Amino acid sequence: MMMQNPEPSKAPLRVAVVTETYPPEINGVAMTMGRLVEGLEMRGHRIQLIRPRQGAADVPVQRERLSEVLCPGMPIPRYGGLRMGLPNRSALLRAWTSSRPDIVHVVTEGPLGWSALAAAARLKIPVCTDFHTNFHVYSSHYGFGWLKRAVAAYLRHFHNKALCTLVPTRAVVRELEFAGFHNLAVVPRGVDARLFNPAKRSAALRARWGATGDHPVVLYVGRVAPEKNLPLAARAFEAMRRADPLARFVVVGDGPERAEMEARHPDYVFAGVRRGDDLAAHYASSDIFLFPSLSETYGNVTVEAMASGLAVVAYDYAAAAEHIASGGNGLTAPFDDSRRFVESAVGLVESPDTIARLREGARATAVRLDWEMVYTLFEEILIEIAAKERAS
Repeated sequence: MMMQNPEPSKAPLRVAVVTETYPPEINGVAMTMGRLVEGLEMRGHRIQLIRPRQGAADVPVQRERLSEVLCPGMPIPRYGGLRMGLPNRSALLRAWTSSRPDIVHVVTEGPLGWSALAAAARLKIPVCTDFHTNFHVYSSHYGFGWLKRAVAAYLRHFHNKALCTLVPTRAVVRELEFAGFHNLAVVPRGVDARLFNPAKRSAALRARWGATGDHPVVLYVGRVAPEKNLPLAARAFEAMRRADPLARFVVVGDGPERAEMEARHPDYVFAGVRRGDDLAAHYASSDIFLFPSLSETYGNVTVEAMASGLAVVAYDYAAAAEHIASGGNGLTAPFDDSRRFVESAVGLVESPDTIARLREGARATAVRLDWEMVYTLFEEILIEIAAKERAS
């Protein structure tokens, strides 16, 4: 639902946003871009949103300041539920020759994103890109580890064609600069602290999970997929359960490893995909959030859990490194130190007072991560790039 419009910008932009994932698809990139497009609309900019058709019933949205263009796509191999856009350079050239945008913002690096880069270059339209996903890291988890260097080189070549590449954290800037990426800028992520709120806690939901009294519910939210390192979450929970046999583990999400994980752990609660208030209730009705992933550029679920008032255990990188002061508002383990990760999780079960203190600190941190600040920074970068191009 759109929020009340602030005063429109004095010089509204025409922004073409090209992305191969968008709501209602469920992933961090889709969620973030849905928010940023909404922010541009609220500020009076006009957006042409170009994305793959998500299904036969998918209909393009047409609003006063938003016009969607749906392109052909195909499923991403071994990554069910998501699609990539097919090459579409000629169609983009025609569209942008007819109605020229001030700037093209390319969100994803697939065939549609590459077509957008090529079309914008041909028409001399300034381009900004996003770096959201460590696809070169993912390749190792999907049987294509031998392609890791080639994928990394492609990503570097792709993003260095843009005037600016937006990343979510300072740590990603350092990592990409070391890898030879240029013209990087940080646009952080926000969190909807009204939606993700401890007030959504549900005694009825906890009862359905079999949670009793003050015994903790441990939660994971995200894709149930190889790159998320879920065997470590299970290992940590089993150690936690030895400390408190009545602890429960809830897994929210879906993915290629769900069936195997359910078969191996039939006593865990597998809640599947959840959205909106239902998702918020699953967060708020839990106590401890385990996030063992080693492949994130950010990890929106970390700050959603913090906003929901959970004690988070994560590795010291991505969103956790940005927002968690270990011991104050969550717990972080050194990157890839699985022993410390498990020890941190077990320590929480053994100290209910620590859980309560971390939950309070997490919520206090998250309410300061306002999307309005993110919208403003994103808008300012686009305006600056477009203005420089007009002046050149």
